[in-house]
Amino acid sequence: MVDAIAPTTATTAGSPTSQTSNSRSALSSDFDTFVQMLTVQVQNQDPLNPIDSSDYASQLATFSSVEQQILTNDLLKEMGAKLAGNALQQAADWIGQEALTRSPVFFSDSPIAIRAEYAENATHAKLMVKNSAGETIQTFELDDLPEDIMWTGADADGNLLPVGTYSFQIEQYKGEEVIEISTPQAYSRIIEVRANGDDVMVRLSDGSEVPPSMITGLRSPTT
Repeated sequence: MVDAIAPTTATTAGSPTSQTSNSRSALSSDFDTFVQMLTVQVQNQDPLNPIDSSDYASQLATFSSVEQQILTNDLLKEMGAKLAGNALQQAADWIGQEALTRSPVFFSDSPIAIRAEYAENATHAKLMVKNSAGETIQTFELDDLPEDIMWTGADADGNLLPVGTYSFQIEQYKGEEVIEISTPQAYSRIIEVRANGDDVMVRLSDGSEVPPSMITGLRSPTT
């Protein structure tokens, strides 16, 4: 069964500090090597055709530029690690909330809220419910194109479908012609938030993971 509803509101890698220390150590070693090479270059130049001083200045400028770039990269890595840590701490408050995403949803016995979007020229649509194998197990007519839909997870006799992961598709029609097939958004429980390098990933109740950027809405659990 499906009902239209009123709108609702909706392991870490190496330490950045140690990586920076290693980079600076390598940079110091490279600088010593550079100075030695420059010294050898001066000692072995042709006295009758000495190297122009501007060439030395150019080499020093090039090395200085590389040095600054390495230090800048280290600083950006430190900033990225700090931002990721802050994002993880903030996203941790989402655990237990329901996230609105275009992902499959784990169903046990509670209805699932779906948020649909339609093309401007759509006249009617069909909601298709698929099981974890991708098989269409239910189809509902959406003649009035509701934006908020509540899928109860029951069959035609009112019996609840098996516990598991389900996904949804919407076929949009203009008259008898299919003009678009889309994946609607649905609310799914957030069960975990974890760091993935410099990024943060949110694990949903069906086991899938999405970045926070794919979550378009949050709400308190309905049950």
